[in-house]
Amino acid sequence: MRAFVYAGGEIFPEKIDERPDNGDIKIAADSGYNNAKLFGITPDILIGDFDSLKSLPQDVPEILQVAPEKDCTDTQLAVEKAVQRGAEEITIICGTGGRIDHALSVMAILESLYERHIRGVIVNGQNRIRYLKNNSFILLRSGYKYFSLISADEKVKGVSIEGCKYPLKNKTLERKLQYAVSNEVSGNCALISVKKGGIYIIESRDM
Repeated sequence: MRAFVYAGGEIFPEKIDERPDNGDIKIAADSGYNNAKLFGITPDILIGDFDSLKSLPQDVPEILQVAPEKDCTDTQLAVEKAVQRGAEEITIICGTGGRIDHALSVMAILESLYERHIRGVIVNGQNRIRYLKNNSFILLRSGYKYFSLISADEKVKGVSIEGCKYPLKNKTLERKLQYAVSNEVSGNCALISVKKGGIYIIESRDM
């Protein structure tokens, strides 16, 4: 089953191709309800402390209100609810705009999902973010002009990229020196491989 989690923050709906199908569960985290509505979508579940969404909507079947003083962000709670409901793939819409601390915490969710063998992606229309560790990934050419590999570990070894403007062959990426930035797919796709360590694959548009 797939789940779509709508978080708060700025998005560009006209540039987001990821849309739920019938049978996909739709969860909004607090003001992410407003972002869901930009797509004409009514969430199945609304969860949060509602410090951003001031009044509770009447059209959501299930509303879960939590205390403002909590260990997890509303987006983290929404993702965990999706996992509890059996999601094998989770698309987080937004979650990266505005505050940097929230953006980093949402990116870290991808690592947690990956460790649980759940496919995860973050999309806001300007960026699309995935996480990869000790594995390979085929990145298809898309409307995103650039892609970057950002090291999530102190050192990421055996990094190779084929089918791109700036190829790499068995290189080591370091968290303190991020140099695999602003690459471009040169053909129909690029092959990204990592032997040891975790990276974020970030696709970006010029806006």
